[in-house]
Amino acid sequence: MKHVSILGATGSVGRSTLDLVERAPDEFLVEALTAHSDVEGLAAAARRTNARIAVIADENRYDALRSALAGTGIEAAAGVGAVAEAAARPVDWTMAAIVGCAGLAPVMAAVERGGTVALANKEALVSAGALMTRAVAMYGATLLPVDSEHNAIFQCLEDHALDRVRRIILTASGGPFRTWSREAMAAVTPEQAVKHPNWSMGAKISIDSATMMNKGLELIEAHHLFPVGTDRLEIIVHPQSVIHSMVEYVDGSVLAQLGTPDMRTPIAHSLAWPERMSTPCESLDFAKIARLDFEAPDLDRFPAIALAQRVVDDNPAKSAILNAANEIAVGAFLERRIGFLEIVQVVEATLERYDPPVPAALEEVFTIDREARIFAHEWIEARAS
Repeated sequence: MKHVSILGATGSVGRSTLDLVERAPDEFLVEALTAHSDVEGLAAAARRTNARIAVIADENRYDALRSALAGTGIEAAAGVGAVAEAAARPVDWTMAAIVGCAGLAPVMAAVERGGTVALANKEALVSAGALMTRAVAMYGATLLPVDSEHNAIFQCLEDHALDRVRRIILTASGGPFRTWSREAMAAVTPEQAVKHPNWSMGAKISIDSATMMNKGLELIEAHHLFPVGTDRLEIIVHPQSVIHSMVEYVDGSVLAQLGTPDMRTPIAHSLAWPERMSTPCESLDFAKIARLDFEAPDLDRFPAIALAQRVVDDNPAKSAILNAANEIAVGAFLERRIGFLEIVQVVEATLERYDPPVPAALEEVFTIDREARIFAHEWIEARAS
């Protein structure tokens, strides 16, 4: 049996991972499940999978979690430190699906244990990519990308050397406002922005898809995962979300990974790697799909991509600033304190504030993150007043 832990078990990716694990109870033994504050969802998942420990990041929810698990024999713990400790438990495979920079320390704890880490938290690589890839090499860990785009690239690259790659092509759906004008997007509501046309995701990543900041973050992530140079990383808009990404080789061959827009496919690839496992995902009906469309991203209407590109080219240390400011801006938009187009404005203003040195330790990343959040808050408050 494969021993697994799921960090961020009650989120969208965490629930999809649980679905696959619970479909094969004779193949997986669950060590640890963590969540931020959803005690009910965490306790239910722990009981269903007979996890050894359940950890809630919000310390104020500890008593509720302990009560929900009373009589089960499942250990309960709380606090961000306890989440990192759970991540460091010896298992064969860890799903890192904690949203945002909050997932950085647990991911690093799992990496330093030297196991296999399935990375669904793109912010960890965005904020501390150089530190994380260095730790992967130092501790002999295996990092498997779970984002559909990076998992697709990984599948197309397996057993092939990067020096034989002409270019890596990240596909983007274009989000719900792909054809909207800037004027129309200025009036977008949170309810409209979270309705992705193809994928079912959490609110934060849905907003990132709507602004196309997710593709900027994925560009930075690809830069660390597949170091071919930014001149060989491209983005193409593909509205159907059937091709999840492509790799072109020096001989002109282009390999693409296709599938229905269901996160259980890349999760299953990571969960069973280097083997394959069955999933309940629908097969592609090519006759029904009929056509696949592609278009260049519009950087005037979606400037987030250009922002991310500049960060990679000019100062990779600023990736942590971009990520932190974006988290604050998305939160403010969801709370209706800023408009949709102001999300990227907050990020750009924060990036222009300062140029930090490349962080040499995780604490320095947290310092950059903290300062960026403070400035982003100040910019939003000034705008409101």
